Amino acid sequence: MRHPSQVLFAGEQPFPMMPAVDHYAGSEKLMYKALQLQNQLGPIFDVTCDCEDGAPALPRTRRNGGRGHHVRRQPARARWRPHSRPQPSTLATGYRIIRAGRRLAFVTLPKVRGSDDVRRLLGELARATTAAGLERQIPAHVLIETHGALREVWEIAALPEVESLDFGLMDFVSAHHGAIPGSAMQSPGQFEHPLVVRAKCEISAAALANGAVPSHNVTTELKDLDVIRDNAQRARKEFGYLRMWSIHPNQIMPIFEAMRPDFSEVEDAAAILVAAQDCEWGPIQHHGKLHDRASYRYYWELLARARATGMSLRGGHQTTFLRQAMSLLALTAEVLEFREQRNWAQFHDLRNLIVSLNLEASELLELTQWKSDAEMAELASMPGPGKHSTTSAPMSLFICC
Repeated sequence: MRHPSQVLFAGEQPFPMMPAVDHYAGSEKLMYKALQLQNQLGPIFDVTCDCEDGAPALPRTRRNGGRGHHVRRQPARARWRPHSRPQPSTLATGYRIIRAGRRLAFVTLPKVRGSDDVRRLLGELARATTAAGLERQIPAHVLIETHGALREVWEIAALPEVESLDFGLMDFVSAHHGAIPGSAMQSPGQFEHPLVVRAKCEISAAALANGAVPSHNVTTELKDLDVIRDNAQRARKEFGYLRMWSIHPNQIMPIFEAMRPDFSEVEDAAAILVAAQDCEWGPIQHHGKLHDRASYRYYWELLARARATGMSLRGGHQTTFLRQAMSLLALTAEVLEFREQRNWAQFHDLRNLIVSLNLEASELLELTQWKSDAEMAELASMPGPGKHSTTSAPMSLFICC
């Protein structure tokens, strides 16, 4: 049975799946609190260590005498946002952050003026990453908040290092010198003013067309959960944003709940994909409506987003293959991340994979040579090196396949 992603997305770059909330923390104290909350709730939101509004560039821990950094100590998804419009010297001072960045999920680039600005900063980031000894390139999230960046947003979105486009509403409005009223920084104005609506649509369209995640700006409401949830729902349903910033812990759960797929749609997606798999992915009818591979692609990615938000599939054996497929998808993503962290993709051409596959198979065969069934059973149950060999070799074969 072929994996659904092989059938529906053959040869395509997988779309990034990341938490639906990007939480900004602008001081050392708030960074600690955010990371502690992430440990409690799980990886349902990212933490951005935001240096733009006066926070120190590299907060240190107190409990270990200041030797470590957040991103090293916490099993979390965290990122670094440099000071406004980072220069090469700014990135150079971030070498220690990047060196600790085996858990650094990405870096945000604010105040860029256009695609050339982004290319220059990506080059500096790559050099900083190499100098820090990392074997992987850290993805970049680009903050679109200037006239030049919006004008060249499609070029920026097409850069392969760019994983997300974020809309900076406040600076965008301020850059219009009073032509856009201050009410457009809040709701409902931010969803109604034509210039702001145009910017949001352009950013979202450019991101989605180029395989990047569009991330919506903050809401200034901190206490009214219904307003926060409504803002997130409008960003998701009216403008196509798959992710949204938060600036206060109260905002995290309403945004998370608004951004995740509707449960009834998830159940429909599971039923449609089960029926499609039974028909070898040909056209089907479901509740009197036609579905084909175009809708299958939509529903498969819907399930992937649902899984990323912790939703599970209900039902018995009918959805077993979907749960298994989603687990395989997650495992494949982990293997690919392991590979990218070590820059091994350059060696994974067809010839080398075929050679590796046969070498691993030969290693497994050597363990079984001249052994009886009883000896094989004993070998399989043996702890230590023997057990390691009989489990690691099949796993290597699986990964090569």
